[in-house]
Amino acid sequence: MDKRGLIHLYYGDGKGKTTAALGLTIRALGSNFRVVFVQFLKNQATGELSILGGLPNVTVLRGKEGAGFSFAMTEEEKEMTKRLHTENLKVAIALAASGNCDMLVLDEAVGAYGRDLIDKALFENFVQNKPEQLELVMTGRNPAQWMLDCADYVSEIKKGKHPNEKGIPARTGIEK
Repeated sequence: MDKRGLIHLYYGDGKGKTTAALGLTIRALGSNFRVVFVQFLKNQATGELSILGGLPNVTVLRGKEGAGFSFAMTEEEKEMTKRLHTENLKVAIALAASGNCDMLVLDEAVGAYGRDLIDKALFENFVQNKPEQLELVMTGRNPAQWMLDCADYVSEIKKGKHPNEKGIPARTGIEK
């Protein structure tokens, strides 16, 4: 059996990037993988987190400062968020390096990188030099070219239509 870990990148403006990463997480957990699931740019309660938190072999790290989207953050909130994101990434890297993580999901890391809300050098160095057996999953919008080049799986999720265009807000159990 090939124990080489590959890199997955789910990106684009459509709904489903996190959903795809969660599906892969569930599949991995069902095969007794140890998964670390890190969410960047998110701090609201969601249905998937209440389930993930109760499963064995999964560690969830997440958070950001302030409410709303990153473009509405104050400079102080941005700096605090960057520190939190970088600390969560460091914890995830340590778990991956220790061999206590078979799959690492970096949900919305692509966006955190693009908005300079994570230590870019640390993130890029880790992705390009990840442990060989680690399965790495990244999600977000507008990936840098180096991310596309590093990834073994690249899935672009395009929006064809979305209910928020009709004024329908995110619904519990579906979008959150």
